[in-house]
Amino acid sequence: MMMTYGTFVFSLSTAAYEQLQRQMTWRHASSDRLGARPARQYVGPGDDTITLQGTIAAELVGDLQVLDTLRELGDQGKPQALVEGSGRVYGAYLLVSLSETRKEFFPDGTPRLIEFQMQLERDDDGATEAVA
Repeated sequence: MMMTYGTFVFSLSTAAYEQLQRQMTWRHASSDRLGARPARQYVGPGDDTITLQGTIAAELVGDLQVLDTLRELGDQGKPQALVEGSGRVYGAYLLVSLSETRKEFFPDGTPRLIEFQMQLERDDDGATEAVA
């Protein structure tokens, strides 16, 4: 197991991600001053966004519809716990986008490869709702 997002397990037999990118921001309020640069004050953390990119290979996965499970989690509109296989808990995240590209098709139109990218955004308000 590489990681879990709610009830979805990322692994070679489901969907393996090849890249995890995390971007965090911090908020600073700004007040204009006459003849000087604006004064800034730290007001708290900003967005925390995680982007996962990966590939699903037909030869390794029994069910090519695994992304439907992620879509169902996204349709719920609720934050889900994001936990690495190492035990690291990232927190509660909302699934805000999921894209897929199907490539290299079998004669019946089934793709050999499905590349996917999903974007998750931290939701501290939903942390109590998120259950791994």
